[in-house]
Amino acid sequence: MDIRKLQKLAVDALEDVKAKDIEVINTTKLTSLFDRIIVASGDSTRQVKALARSVHDKVKEAGGGVIGLEGEDGGEWVLIDLGDIVVHVMQPAVRAYYNLEELWAGARPQPKGESKRTSSRHPSPSEGRAVPAPKGKRQNTPSQPPPPGGGGDCLAPSGARAKRVRSPAKAKVV
Repeated sequence: MDIRKLQKLAVDALEDVKAKDIEVINTTKLTSLFDRIIVASGDSTRQVKALARSVHDKVKEAGGGVIGLEGEDGGEWVLIDLGDIVVHVMQPAVRAYYNLEELWAGARPQPKGESKRTSSRHPSPSEGRAVPAPKGKRQNTPSQPPPPGGGGDCLAPSGARAKRVRSPAKAKVV
């Protein structure tokens, strides 16, 4: 399936279930794993699950392939792997904590095409190149809730799995 058609299909599926703050990020120059990331928010566990199921079902109905669906049991963060596109559906607190948009800041935000909403994001000054993650340990404050499941691994823009450790000086990318 064409990337533009798949992107429009995923965004429309999210909008049909009233997703909030839909962002489409072009990652073609940052990674060879996928070409787009779509990040969207749902207000509750039930809505996050419904958003993920909507994307899954609409892509399948259109003859597209769904490689994987992760996190549907928990409902705080569900990832739908569509091959060329990875869709992240998150509750607002989880989205604020992981801040995937900043992690992929070197990517150029894409217009959502013929979608009903317009994107409020603008290309960053560092367009086209990866921006290193901030140094130091992330502090949990009331505005930053602890990660679901206690943190663990996270996926870096390079595609490497970065293991969180207690001391920032000992942090290594595995």
